Amino acid sequence: MKLELFHFDTCPFCKMVIREINEEGRTDVEYHDIYKDEASLQRLVEVGGKEQCPCLFVDGKPLYESAEIIRFLKAHPQEA
Repeated sequence: MKLELFHFDTCPFCKMVIREINEEGRTDVEYHDIYKDEASLQRLVEVGGKEQCPCLFVDGKPLYESAEIIRFLKAHPQEA
């Protein structure tokens, strides 16, 4: 399963998701800062349809809302 988190530094909801990823010790999430990388912003809008963060792409499909993302991550622990 490929996980990509689209985020930006000052977003408190992004920080909640990143904190959860760090607390779980996950290393399977690829980060994309939409304000530091124009291509990431373009991909978020093209694939997801909107400029909303955080957004976790799960095998290329967008998942929005920090609480939903955290629930998903807890339900799908990193594979060994």
